[in-house]
Amino acid sequence: MNWNDYEAAWKRQELPVGANADLASLRETFETKRRKLAAAIQVRDIAEAGAGLIVAGAYAFFWWQIGRTGWPLGFAIALILGVAGFFVRERFRARRLRLGRAAPLLAKVEADMAELRHQCRLVRTVWAWYLAPCAGAIAIQVWVIVRRAPAWSPVHEPWVLFGFGVFFALMLWFAWVLNRRALRQRLEPRLAELEKLHRDLLSPRD
Repeated sequence: MNWNDYEAAWKRQELPVGANADLASLRETFETKRRKLAAAIQVRDIAEAGAGLIVAGAYAFFWWQIGRTGWPLGFAIALILGVAGFFVRERFRARRLRLGRAAPLLAKVEADMAELRHQCRLVRTVWAWYLAPCAGAIAIQVWVIVRRAPAWSPVHEPWVLFGFGVFFALMLWFAWVLNRRALRQRLEPRLAELEKLHRDLLSPRD
C-alpha cells in the first residue's frame, strides 16, 4: 500500500511509547493525538480514492486511444475502482462512527481503540484488498502493451519483461514494508497506550 500521505501525517507527531507511557501524559495529549489520528486517516482515504480515480481515468483514456483491442483494460479499471471505492467506503464508515466533542472520555478512548484495531487489520491484510488488485491491474496493462506492440519492439524481449516484473514487484514490496513499519512503530504502540488508559479509566477510584 502507498500510504505516503498517511505516513507523513503520522510523522508530524512523536512516536507512541506503548504500554510504558505515562498515564498523566496520555490524558493530557489524548485529544490532540485523537484529532491527528482522524486527520491522518482522512488524508489517506481522500488521497488514495483520488489517486484511484486518476489511474482509472488514465486507463480509460489509453483504452480509448487503442480501440477495441484494449478491452482487457476494462478489468484493470474495475480493479482500480474497487480499491478507490474501498477508501470511499472508509470515509463513510468514519463519518458514521464519529463522536462529538461532548462525548465522555471513556467513549472516545473506546472509539479510538476500535479504530486502531480496524486500521491494524487493514495493514495486516493489505495484500488481499490493496496490493493484489493493483498488481493485477498493472499486469493487465503490461499484457495489453506487449500484445499490441509490433514484433520488432523491445517489449517482446525476455529481459525487458523481466525488468518490468522486478520493478513493479519492488514497488509493491516497498509499499508493504512501509505499511508494516507503520503498524509496528505507530499503530500497535498507540493501541497499547489507549488500552492502558482504558484500563485506568475503568479501574475503581478510592
